Amino acid sequence: MSPKASRGTLDYPYLGLTRLVAQKTAESAHWPAGFAHVDKTLAVGAGQEAFVALTEGIMTWQIQRRSGLQVSAPPRAVAGATVVSGFGVGNLRLPVPCEVVWAMEPCTVQGPDGSDIQMAGFGYGTLPGHPALGEEAFIAMKTSDGGVYFRLLAFSKPAGLIYALGSPVTKLTQAGVTRSYLQAARGLVGGF
Repeated sequence: MSPKASRGTLDYPYLGLTRLVAQKTAESAHWPAGFAHVDKTLAVGAGQEAFVALTEGIMTWQIQRRSGLQVSAPPRAVAGATVVSGFGVGNLRLPVPCEVVWAMEPCTVQGPDGSDIQMAGFGYGTLPGHPALGEEAFIAMKTSDGGVYFRLLAFSKPAGLIYALGSPVTKLTQAGVTRSYLQAARGLVGGF
């Protein structure tokens, strides 16, 4: 992967990096310099039913919707799809456009310890008009012992001076959205 990639109107360093990081441990991740990053993993349940529920919730935008975002997107996350989330309260919403840069239907990958992990999810990158530059990924994982986990990966920086000046507010907002995503993942799995 080149240090800088551009596809369509996506233009930020390390396009698709979240997919590579998803298949490695946090310790081996190399995030781009100058970008803040998030790598959160949360145990949400156990068993195949829990994994399927989490996967479907991720791939059909339920993580975002259950987090309070209004989402305009195709029914399922697929590479190349444009997604516009409405962030805010009531009619006061900032449109945040993204493009799905990778999508992975359930498959088995080898974990860092050599064990098999079932994994599914997608990553999307910011488009012009988004207050940040970067990428975010939502991943369902089922380990060999049956544990089901939600993993959230992201790297970003302000998209311009106006957003950089508001970075303290942006950081608080991002932390709140991250908490909402984690709660949404728990809710998707429910009693499994």
